[in-house]
Amino acid sequence: MGVNVKSEITSLKKVLIHRPGNELEQLTPDYLERLLFDDIPFLKAAQKEHDNFARILKENNIEPIYLVDLVTQTLNQDSDIKKKFIEEFIDQGGNIAINNKDELREFLSSIKDNRNLVLKSMSGVKINEVSSSKNPLARLVKQNSRFLLDPIPNLYFTRDPFAIIGNGVSINRMYSETRCRETIYGKYIFKYHPEYKDTPHFYDNNLPFHIEGGDILNLNEHVLAIGLSQRTCPEGLELLASNIFKSESSEINKIIAINIPNLRTFMHLDTVFTQVDTDKFLIHPGILKNLTTFELTPSKNDFKVRLLEEPLATTLAKAIGVDKVTFIQCGGLDMVVSEREQWNDGSNSLCISPGRVIVYDRNTVTNESLTHFNIETIEIPSSELSRGRGGPRCMSMPLIRQ
Repeated sequence: MGVNVKSEITSLKKVLIHRPGNELEQLTPDYLERLLFDDIPFLKAAQKEHDNFARILKENNIEPIYLVDLVTQTLNQDSDIKKKFIEEFIDQGGNIAINNKDELREFLSSIKDNRNLVLKSMSGVKINEVSSSKNPLARLVKQNSRFLLDPIPNLYFTRDPFAIIGNGVSINRMYSETRCRETIYGKYIFKYHPEYKDTPHFYDNNLPFHIEGGDILNLNEHVLAIGLSQRTCPEGLELLASNIFKSESSEINKIIAINIPNLRTFMHLDTVFTQVDTDKFLIHPGILKNLTTFELTPSKNDFKVRLLEEPLATTLAKAIGVDKVTFIQCGGLDMVVSEREQWNDGSNSLCISPGRVIVYDRNTVTNESLTHFNIETIEIPSSELSRGRGGPRCMSMPLIRQ
């Protein structure tokens, strides 16, 4: 069947996830900022929390598909695919990786089991794991800490490297260099995996402008909402819009661009705004003061853009075909609580069917507000997972919704 996602709220059937692995064990204080972490999660506890997340999905008749399995199946198709994967992975690994390309290629090619190769590509390659006569001073000075290939600890946020739009996919160009290799996994899945290789592409990671999946929301089969954020730039959105409007595979005829503050706190649209029911949205009130929205629609010459003067609620109601929408505030009416719970992904809910959402248990005020508006909350523990600055929606990439 491939992929089919034309809503944020219809019944979720199949979803891509990644269980945190040894890549988190490679985090050190010196590497945190570069690898986009604020703290070091406890891996054993993070895995336990993630396993509980997967269990909740299964209990709700949702099939979790693991990223490691899909990439392994892809590489198992042909030895040439494996060779191309290794080459591209090194080429996007930065200057140090490229400077040690021959040694890295030999090391990675020596891993015969493709699953172990995929796991190693995720957890990184330390300088003392690879024999080389290059960089003798660097090897002596940083022999116990320096990486030839950095780990990829953000991988358990599968929402961002690519995004399913209708029956197609956007293979994204990531904002931060440290996350660029995440898209390679999606690129190979959607190029070579027998179940997904025929999926139409609306964006590719070789395009010059960054765009990430956390900013892309499927409101219905005809309308997308896309955030202009720290991680998605206007030029990237324009390229995506142009490709979508031109594609015979797409039913999208309107894109609502929502310009949110360019801050790490609000890194993606879905960190401040998610749909939880047919006419209800969970929103962080801090974005509403200076919010601007734009409408992109197809035109004879490509597409046209207009600034929307009406409130966001009015725009959304028109887009999804209801009389009005309700905004449920993250953290309730207390701005201190709202800011704290938004930081801990209180706004980042995963809707698995209309009016039923998976949320982090730590955001108690937000969850009470959802319940007050007749939204059923399924709470999952989040003491360690939340340290990566992402919630249940971030940790899930829907492949099929009803």
